[in-house]
Amino acid sequence: MLNYTIGLMSGTSLDGADGVLVDFSGPQLKVMATATEPFSDRFRAELLALNTPAHNELHRAALAGNQLAAVYTQVVKTLVTQAAAQGIAPAQIQAVGAHGQTVRHQPQRTSQEAAGVGYTLQLGNPALLAELTGLDVVADFRSRDVAAGGQGAPLVPAFHQRVFGRADATVTVLNLGGIANLSVLPHEAGSPVLGFDCGPGNALMDAWCQRHTGQAFDAGGAWAACGQPIAALLASLLNEPYFSQPIPKSTGRDLFSLAWLAEKLRPFAAARPEDVQNTLTEFTARACATGVRSHGKESEELIVCGGGAFNHYLLQRLQAGLPFLRVSTSDLHGLPPLQVEATAFAWLARQMLERQAGNLPSVTGAAGLRVLGALYPA
Repeated sequence: MLNYTIGLMSGTSLDGADGVLVDFSGPQLKVMATATEPFSDRFRAELLALNTPAHNELHRAALAGNQLAAVYTQVVKTLVTQAAAQGIAPAQIQAVGAHGQTVRHQPQRTSQEAAGVGYTLQLGNPALLAELTGLDVVADFRSRDVAAGGQGAPLVPAFHQRVFGRADATVTVLNLGGIANLSVLPHEAGSPVLGFDCGPGNALMDAWCQRHTGQAFDAGGAWAACGQPIAALLASLLNEPYFSQPIPKSTGRDLFSLAWLAEKLRPFAAARPEDVQNTLTEFTARACATGVRSHGKESEELIVCGGGAFNHYLLQRLQAGLPFLRVSTSDLHGLPPLQVEATAFAWLARQMLERQAGNLPSVTGAAGLRVLGALYPA
């Protein structure tokens, strides 16, 4: 078995593609190289538009998949160059695990004609990626879990258990991407790992910040910290029925879209933009804290990863809402916040190649353990 695997991730934040080269040879995995390729403003806008029905969307989605494969290729080339500087040849790289870009996520049954299942759609053209990189590619990780009656998301809890699980304490991992998801990792033998999407992460905060400041995100949460929460708006945001649904559950921009936010903001047209930003930050913190209190109240620590781990004000609000545990970031536990998800898909690719399950039925609700992904040989 080759020891090195590449993982690629582009999430709901739509800021770009992250990649890692991971060495799995030892008892503890080791990230050997990292790379990031940002999305152009035009490409980001097109991916965002493809989250909702529009004219000629099949053609546009195919072209976007090709473009994403080109972005992924640049990330892989950077990683291969870094690997070569360390004496690691391309022939030693087992595969590339490519998540793709989720543009639709409807895992629940949509009609009587839908064979009892929903669907999830990730763009990416893995066949083109294999052609351009000369490496085996593993992709389409989510659809098998959905076919087995699962949510297809989140898929990272099994990986979180491997790298962050403890034998002496229950911990919860919070991934703050565009959407926020939780993994509850019990220390008791035989207790199931739990995981679910708890609501928006950075997506709505980033969109509001971009609109009013021209910045892609609220660095450190400084702008939000200048505002005050709008109690009535916060109550309206938290009134979304999704939050009262039982787990397993998953969500995305299909629900928490800019149109959803615009409708919620309609009665607050005169509000100061910084107060709205503060309220959106509090909304994310409250939704995440509610998920922890509902399903991870035995936890001693909340480990935060993803881009939201750098939003210091958001972390302060999380700690205020969860005084019974310690809030920390994943770099204190051996894996920097921006490397966690890409590393997870490197691990999921290895699981597929070894014909080992990548899902957890206790998380997704699937009928059983399933090998996830499809192989596109070089």
